[in-house]
Amino acid sequence: MNLWKKYRSIYVSGNVELEATFIALVNQWRKETRGMSSINQMSMHPAYQQIIGMGEVAVPLLLRELERKSGHWFWALKSISREDPVPPESRGKVKEMIKAWLEWGKNRGYK
Repeated sequence: MNLWKKYRSIYVSGNVELEATFIALVNQWRKETRGMSSINQMSMHPAYQQIIGMGEVAVPLLLRELERKSGHWFWALKSISREDPVPPESRGKVKEMIKAWLEWGKNRGYK
């Protein structure tokens, strides 16, 4: 196991600036996409794209957001991880999609 994988949760939870940036982008995205019905449009929002641009360090933060407040973070998680743990029969079922991603994160050591 490389050191990054072993210590990533410590790095993210201890990096106040990173978390603050993430939270600011999430809040901006939620505010500016409220009432928007197109997931494609929501995912193309500049704040959402900046979260994707944060890369792997955003994964535990995204998983935490999914667990706490839901949200459409599936595109971001898939873009960053290059994986999709959601089985075809669960697509479109938000609760099942959240469950699949949280299980995926747990299996990979994200907290």
